[in-house]
Amino acid sequence: MLEVRVFSGEPRFMNTITSLEEMQKIALELHKKNKSIGFIPTMGALHEGHLQLVRESKKVNDITVASIFINPKQFGPNEDLTKYPRPIEQDKKLLDVKGTDYLFYPNVDEIYPSNFQTSIAVDKVANILEGKSRPGHFDGMATVVLKLFNIISPTNVYFGQKDFQQCIIVRQMIKDLNLQIKFHTVSTVRDPDGLALSSRNIFLNTQEREQALSLYQSLLLAKKLIDDGNKSVELIKKEMKKYLKKYKLIRLDYIEICNPENLSPVKVVSKKAVILIAAFVGKTRLIDNIII
Repeated sequence: MLEVRVFSGEPRFMNTITSLEEMQKIALELHKKNKSIGFIPTMGALHEGHLQLVRESKKVNDITVASIFINPKQFGPNEDLTKYPRPIEQDKKLLDVKGTDYLFYPNVDEIYPSNFQTSIAVDKVANILEGKSRPGHFDGMATVVLKLFNIISPTNVYFGQKDFQQCIIVRQMIKDLNLQIKFHTVSTVRDPDGLALSSRNIFLNTQEREQALSLYQSLLLAKKLIDDGNKSVELIKKEMKKYLKKYKLIRLDYIEICNPENLSPVKVVSKKAVILIAAFVGKTRLIDNIII
């Protein structure tokens, strides 16, 4: 279905495709014409971070495709799939006005038909941090991402740094399975006060929103400690936890300092590192990170 909208006097054209078969045919025709395809997979509830991925794609690709698919296979038994936000009409407008060429918007049966049996697992790096806290999450993510790659056949793909472990896993999958795709990580987009943009931020009330800022502030504290010459991971984590204890609505899941290439833990910050944090703010679980 071809959708035509007008924003600020400028016509935009975005095709919304719901059929897997139709999306595959379009991708094949684009490649026959030697068109490069940039792809941004999302679960909707779009914000400025997603739109930055679209901008990055449009800089170098002939065609930009985004997908919206709320993947049931990456939600755990204690995670409420039904509560995940679904502002689809708003999402379409945001993608359209940024010049997205195609939106792939399939339903669950289109992606997972009856008797679907295959799952993708990325060992080691998928079983720590988020993988440890959310068992099965990354298997579900990798499965749907690979399926989307096979449907859309992108030249370039774009993921946000906020989901750092996801970036590492998808990059590893591309390498291991010899996919002819170039992977791009785009820096985390933040509100002016520093809170990392997330589709889950809408669940925060005013007090929770204020205390959620402590996650990024603890990362900045760690960066300052390192800049001041403190290289001990144990000390840095201790000071971060001490800082976060001041915020009664924060329930820490983990703080880890890792090698940014493979997420192996480090004991001393001697080279480039990534500091990752996950915590519940009230009932909402948020993640953030900073590269040192």
